Amino acid sequence: MAIQLSNKQDTFRQFSLRRAAELKQMIIPYIEKSKTIPTGLTSSDANHFRRNRILSHFDATLQDWENWHWQIQNRITDPKILKTLLPNLTSEDCDEIERVSKTFRWAVSPYYLSLIDDKDPHDPIRLQGLPSRAELEDHFGEEDPMGEALTNPAPCITRRYPDRLIINVTNMCAMYCRHCQRRRNIGETDTHAERVQLLAALDYIRANPEIRDVLVTGGDALLLSDLTLDWLLRELHAIPHVEIKRLGTRVPVTMPMRITKELCSILAKYPPLYINTQFNHPLEVTPNAKKAADKLVAAGVILGNQAVLLKGINDQPEVMKKLNQELLKIRVRPYYIFHAKNVKGTRHFVPRVQDGLAVMEHLRGYTSGLAIPTYIINAPKGGGKTPILPQYLVSLEKNKATLRTWEGKYVHYETP
Repeated sequence: MAIQLSNKQDTFRQFSLRRAAELKQMIIPYIEKSKTIPTGLTSSDANHFRRNRILSHFDATLQDWENWHWQIQNRITDPKILKTLLPNLTSEDCDEIERVSKTFRWAVSPYYLSLIDDKDPHDPIRLQGLPSRAELEDHFGEEDPMGEALTNPAPCITRRYPDRLIINVTNMCAMYCRHCQRRRNIGETDTHAERVQLLAALDYIRANPEIRDVLVTGGDALLLSDLTLDWLLRELHAIPHVEIKRLGTRVPVTMPMRITKELCSILAKYPPLYINTQFNHPLEVTPNAKKAADKLVAAGVILGNQAVLLKGINDQPEVMKKLNQELLKIRVRPYYIFHAKNVKGTRHFVPRVQDGLAVMEHLRGYTSGLAIPTYIINAPKGGGKTPILPQYLVSLEKNKATLRTWEGKYVHYETP
């Protein structure tokens, strides 16, 4: 009997070893490809070189660099200064930026500028931060494809769902991303919502007890002052039916020095508090971003990422997988991948839905579930988030389903 059991165990072990070898072969192509995908954690030397050049131009110190107010005050908005700071830009590049700026506003924080490889015209950081003539060649995009003007029942409020809503508190950002869904709100100057508007928004929430989840966004929610953030979160926290508060911000990506000790002490007072940010490429996951994430986690904030699927930036499966794995290393949970919206001036960023599905096919089963966000298309005119998945359910009968596994194998699954 013992010999028979031993033989059986040997057979199982041999099968397991063959299967392990098979799985290893599946992941080797990604491992090799991954070595060629740069990240912010492996590009520190180049980033520091560019940082020092920027500091020299502004006659500033490292202490200035770590001050978020200095970063805001010295956002780059002039192509001539940009050419000084990124000397590999051509005169044609700067002329192009100048032409686009007459139609669409732009600004880049010194920190985010330090991540740009100006020798590479296809650098994913450059494509997100600097204007291009493709913005003027888009004749199909819409100013407000989400129909937010039609879902605005009170000042600063956007409501598309039964139990949650958005408060838009500012049009200000550390950087004006070239793919922004709300570029219509950027205008020519930075403006925060007036206190009377925020009071009206709070009154609306108080009058509607089904609202259990409030997202504070903009623009960038963390571009409000500490004083205003503290007041607004305190007011929301005091509403009995508001169960969770969320902040929408990209400063961990574009200006991580905004995550100060003082800010974290405010955020820690109002749990449960969630922050969703937007990392779109592994190059954005830098030591500074990690430091910001560490501070937020220590303050009890739960971190998620809402990437935007962008053509030429992260629509390759290997890049998105690398991004999500890098995010988990700094304790930011991949939450959504949004298909880029058809916003005026951004059509060159919009990939095919097939590209998004290919990304999802190469995540499920090939990496941990924690690294797999939900792929979302926002239905036009305020129709809401619609999840898009590869087809894993092939057929469904009363007591039987036919499934396609992540490996592409078909299996029958019976239920009682």
